[in-house]
Parts: sequence; C-alpha cells; structure tokens
Amino acid sequence: MNLLVISDTHMPEKARQLPRRLIEELPAADMIIHAGDWKSLDIYEQLKTYAPVVGVYGNIDEEDIRGVFPYKQKVECEGYTIGIVHGHGEKKTTEKRALEAFEEVPVDLLIFGHSHIPVLRYFKKTLLFNPGSVTDKRRLPFYSFGKITLEKDCLHAEHIFFKK
Repeated sequence: MNLLVISDTHMPEKARQLPRRLIEELPAADMIIHAGDWKSLDIYEQLKTYAPVVGVYGNIDEEDIRGVFPYKQKVECEGYTIGIVHGHGEKKTTEKRALEAFEEVPVDLLIFGHSHIPVLRYFKKTLLFNPGSVTDKRRLPFYSFGKITLEKDCLHAEHIFFKK
C-alpha cells in the first residue's frame, strides 16, 4: 500500500494550487494522509479525486474542516497501526505533544505536522514522521511531503524534497 503524506498546506494563503511535484505523485497513492492545517476544504476535494483521504484538523482550521476531520485519529493499514495528529498545543515540542496524543494507544507509525520541519526517526518502537510542508518551507531550503510504503514485513518511509 502506497501512502502519500502531507501537512500544513495553508491554502489558498500560501499557494493557489498544489505543487506540480506533489501532483506527479498523487496518481500512485492508495491513500492520502493530511496531518492538518488545510485552511480550505478545497484541498480535500482535490485530493479525494486521486485516492481516499484521511486526516485531522490543525490549529488554523476552522469549523468547516473541524466538522469533517477529528483532532486525532488511528488508522489500520496492512497490519500497521497509524496515529495521525497535527501536534499543536502549548508547552513542550510538537513531537512530544504528538507522542502524548497516542501514549494510551500504541501505534507503529505516528504522523504529525505543525512545525513544518520534516522528521523521520524512531522513538522507542514508533516511527515518527512529519512530512514538512508543500507550500510553506519557512526557513528550510526545500518544500517537502512524504511517501510511505506498507507491506506485510516492510515499512518504508521517505521525504520528497523539492523547490517550487
């Protein structure tokens, strides 16, 4: 199963359309995961034409998005438990807030956003993954999103870094 992972699109504020590099990857996705800060449901409408979309709301998302997506959610795919949360809040780091959101429910893969900083590392037995942002790289040199391949005995995660 091929997952395409994005977060912090902030559209149409940070971009009028999805980047070409992301659009090139969308047809191969079996599922798209968005880790919050959509800003507009138009993004959801575009993405769902490629594959089923699951996601959560972020701190800038208003009631229209909060009515469609939860604060956090757990998804089962190919025998893996995936936790998804934006990671916003007060005090602590984004990563620590994301981990705390699922401390009662162990997950194999924890996808979060908010910081716009790409992350790919293990914390104990959980793979932490922040795709970064396809529209707002802040002070980083590249925009980014993630590709995750799930197979029965293999989980492969990677970032795709690109310039606009």
